[in-house]
Amino acid sequence: MKMKLPVHQTNKTVLLGAAAAGILLAAQTATALPFTVQRIGDVFLIAMENHNFTQPTNMTSPQQILGNPAAPYLNSLITPGNSNAVQVSYAVAYYNAAIHDHPSEPNYVWAEAGTDFGVHTDADPRVANGNTFYDQSIHFASILNAAGIPWKDYQEDVDLTSSPTNSASGTNGPVNPYNGTTQFNYAVKHNPMAFFADTATANVYPLAQFFLDLNNGTVGRYNWITPDQYNDAHSSLNGGFTYQGVHYTGDQSSIAAGDNFLSQVVPQIMASPEYQNNGVIIIWWDESEGGDDTNHTVPEIIISPLAKGNAYASSVPVNHSSDIKTWSEVFHLPFVNNPIPTNETDATGIGYNNVAVVNDLSDLFVPGAIPTPEKVSVNRGRLFVDPNTHHAFQYVFITNTGLTPVPAPVWLALDDLSANATLLNPAGTTSVLAPLGSPYVGVPVGDGDGDKDEVLFPCETKVVLLEFLDPGDAAINYDTRVLSVTPAP
Repeated sequence: MKMKLPVHQTNKTVLLGAAAAGILLAAQTATALPFTVQRIGDVFLIAMENHNFTQPTNMTSPQQILGNPAAPYLNSLITPGNSNAVQVSYAVAYYNAAIHDHPSEPNYVWAEAGTDFGVHTDADPRVANGNTFYDQSIHFASILNAAGIPWKDYQEDVDLTSSPTNSASGTNGPVNPYNGTTQFNYAVKHNPMAFFADTATANVYPLAQFFLDLNNGTVGRYNWITPDQYNDAHSSLNGGFTYQGVHYTGDQSSIAAGDNFLSQVVPQIMASPEYQNNGVIIIWWDESEGGDDTNHTVPEIIISPLAKGNAYASSVPVNHSSDIKTWSEVFHLPFVNNPIPTNETDATGIGYNNVAVVNDLSDLFVPGAIPTPEKVSVNRGRLFVDPNTHHAFQYVFITNTGLTPVPAPVWLALDDLSANATLLNPAGTTSVLAPLGSPYVGVPVGDGDGDKDEVLFPCETKVVLLEFLDPGDAAINYDTRVLSVTPAP
């Protein structure tokens, strides 16, 4: 996976992988593995709102999801032996992304960027509100773009606003096909891609388009789906909501409306070829209510042919960073590595919310469904100087120390290159994967004919030669980063 390598001197080896903090490796295409291992197909994430999975017994508002009579469909998914639970796993130790990570908006930003950047507001994205993050070029959709992986952002009621960056609500919209009212409520705070310049208005569609795309086989590999604020259980409809013969009012009516929405949408996704080809549905909630500790858990339900199934309950501690890590592993992408404010530790109190080190969601799936991070070592030879040109040269050795092939392209980036050094043979400089402005070179992988052997095989080593301008008497220092997502357009 991808992060920053702590290499400062020659002949120092570093390993890429989840165990090595700060290291980033990515692969653009799926690695060929033994036929017995199946991998995740298309991803469908449905975002829900403002309810705990479990909470202390003395907390009654809002009510929790587990055992709630207003959520019969959700509870059927997590009941072993229920026909709806056959392909379901769920987390019982999913915690708030960070202490004080409220209200909703920073949690959606976190789901996209692995941090909330310390900004806690529900305001529409505006420079004056300090929540556009347009100077942060690294977020999950930007890395999907860099890898050429198609993604789509489906937002219910976005067709009733002037722009995806403007919220809109009212009572005079078209009849909602799920709750039967004319109320609508599109909230930008629930659209994570809207807060970044390169995705604010890109690939965003109304919810109705999702079902057309599902029928036509044109959904993305990664699909973010946000119901409006009535169907995501955030807000109560005027007059409450009648569900399965019971009339609910107040917050229970919002839970019932959300459960009703899921009971209709999830089966439609499950019936599609995209889901049946090892797809995965994630029913995701934004934040804990009433406390940011381990006594307040957030619902997280996974539905997939590759889930352990029969309402398997995972007790592995996870949070929003776990989702990013998992889908980055599924698509063989670099991890986002945006800084987390130092006071925003996770609910366990040990700072366990950085994407690189957090648990992924692999315990919810059958073994092998979530790819194991590739491991690559980087070793540098000694510098030598051409006496005629006074240029400095250095061999760098890149070795696959893992058990699976690393697909091409493979790039070696030189981060924090000392100011006295100029690399003369770069292929470019990083512009989509931070740190930006680092020179990088190509690593020769395969024979270049484009067939399946375009990989760095386990135990295989490739060599690149770096050439620098005469550095004088000063040392040449840099950190190394191995990537296989092209780090510039």
